Amino acid sequence: MHPMSVRKILTSVFAGLLMAACGAGNDGQQQPDAMEAWLADSASIKVAVMPTIDCLPLYVADELGLFERENVSVSLYPYQAQMDCDTALAGGWVDGMMTDLVRAERLQQEGLPLHYATATNLSWQLLTSRQARIKMLPQLDDKMLAMTRYSGTALLADKLVDSVGLKTERVFRIQVNDVAVRLDMLQTGVMDALLLPEPQATAGRQAEALRLYDSRQSDLWLGVMAFSEKVLADTLRREQMDGLLRAYSAACDTLTAMGLSPFRALIAEKCGVSPAVVDSMEQNLAFPAAHAPRQTDIDRARAWMLRVKN
Repeated sequence: MHPMSVRKILTSVFAGLLMAACGAGNDGQQQPDAMEAWLADSASIKVAVMPTIDCLPLYVADELGLFERENVSVSLYPYQAQMDCDTALAGGWVDGMMTDLVRAERLQQEGLPLHYATATNLSWQLLTSRQARIKMLPQLDDKMLAMTRYSGTALLADKLVDSVGLKTERVFRIQVNDVAVRLDMLQTGVMDALLLPEPQATAGRQAEALRLYDSRQSDLWLGVMAFSEKVLADTLRREQMDGLLRAYSAACDTLTAMGLSPFRALIAEKCGVSPAVVDSMEQNLAFPAAHAPRQTDIDRARAWMLRVKN
């Protein structure tokens, strides 16, 4: 069958499904709109993102029209938890995601080949609530620490516990995947300690939480933008990914030159924090242009995964 005929058939099928979904009693305007939206989105490259500062270059690229300048269509799919990004990628709903090397390595071990398109500036801070009265790492003994299993936060939790000689079973790791929920648990005193990325970490410090550790101190960079290897096998998708990365790099250059303040409202909207939190953040954060993750960081993620697997 001719490829154009196949496309016409598929278009007709999906048009029928969308019309049924919209309901026969509508005035007819919704059906063409839904069909147009589906066709446009199916042609775009889709990336799962989080309400965290490492995703800001993508938000800025979208806001400034940098994707269009590179003649690439990009759809950003927001999620509140890394595991939801994993699910979206594994299920084929998105082509790529913003994540960390630990989670990415776990997905690869489970049989989902990934391509690391670029490292990111993702980092975490260990914060403790006022009620917990924890001022030093050894005081984590017999306390609850919120993190996400099989992630960079789990690796860091082990690293911190080991660094002060605490028995691993004496620090109770509590899985809290949603970063907004994790922040709320800190602000309400439900959790003793948490590992949070920016800007949630700044929001926590504004609520008088104490910062005991910043992963940047360890020169450990686990943030990554990962794509399914299927993207590389598709010429059009590969070209779209390359265009996305050019736009990403241009956004990083803009952020490095201008700082966060011009994007105050955008950060507040996309990350779910107040403008005052954005104002309190470190304004000269580094946003390196697209570059491969360091092999040392990949090796550390793999070594930790092997450790917990055994």
